[in-house]
Amino acid sequence: MNGPSVSPRAALSSAMTDPFGRTITYLRVSVTDRCDLRCFYCMSEDMTFLPKADLLTLEELDRLCSAFIAKGVKKLRLTGGEPLVRRNVMTLVRSLSRHLSSGALNELTLTTNGTQLAKHARELADCGVRRINVSLDTLDPKKFREITRWGEIDKVLEGIEAARAAGLAVKINAVALKNLNEDELPELMRWAHGKGMGLTLIEVMPMGEIGSGRIDQYLPLSLVRARLAQQFTLTDLAESTGGPARYVSVAETGGKLGFITPMTHNFCESCNRVRITCTGTLHTCLGHEDASDLRKPLRASSDDLLLADAIDRAIGLKPKGHDFIIDRRHDRPSVSRHMSVTGG
Repeated sequence: MNGPSVSPRAALSSAMTDPFGRTITYLRVSVTDRCDLRCFYCMSEDMTFLPKADLLTLEELDRLCSAFIAKGVKKLRLTGGEPLVRRNVMTLVRSLSRHLSSGALNELTLTTNGTQLAKHARELADCGVRRINVSLDTLDPKKFREITRWGEIDKVLEGIEAARAAGLAVKINAVALKNLNEDELPELMRWAHGKGMGLTLIEVMPMGEIGSGRIDQYLPLSLVRARLAQQFTLTDLAESTGGPARYVSVAETGGKLGFITPMTHNFCESCNRVRITCTGTLHTCLGHEDASDLRKPLRASSDDLLLADAIDRAIGLKPKGHDFIIDRRHDRPSVSRHMSVTGG
């Protein structure tokens, strides 16, 4: 016996629930795979970027994001690559801000490397962005150049100050790197907390060929936390910002410290996130080779009926969890795509 049919129009506004009962309310959208830095754990030095003709237009990205918002997404994060290097990207941010004004969207935010923030921080705030994440793994100019291959840390620090001056709450994201910044993490935390910024530490993830093995980069955050606990009083917090981080308060600094641990303790059981690439490919899991083409249905019709159907089919295939592994026997990417393509 067939169940009640769902009209195409109803599908446009139906909530997205995966096979394991997790409701999808958080969308991360990579607006470009390009970046003005080449962090060695993220990209190879000689990256081959997508032809510009393969990218969704800003208008198509707006329509795609809006379709997800209609289906229950409440938090939207723009990522890259580096999102602020995409030409005219602020027109997209300004357009998407209408969903904040209507109340359909609770938060519009982005993750950036900070190099372009001095130019755009004020306009981001004007568009309703209230907080941003800035990726910064070290305060040492020499180490910064080593990690990014050619970056200038002064540009990032200037961008952070511009964001704070514009009233944006800034959280620093730092990848924990063995034998490179691990001894600096307490200092980085004191610096961030001293400026009223949160700090989240992230384990290296095995995504994409980068020209070297990740076993030599990987530093388990269980070890980092144990070391920090020898110097600081860490108290677990129940709060969440909608992402995968677990947070602690640090008594000595008065700040908040997050841990994102895809390797040592995955966060799959409460995953409410999906990712879209700049080509319109939907990935329901960061650690799987799953991929659903949304560009074709997006361009096949002027309405969103085909798109809504494609979204529902993709959400119905979301796996229970990822399969990230880093050890001597598995010192290779768990997925072939780079983080810069997927969206950080």
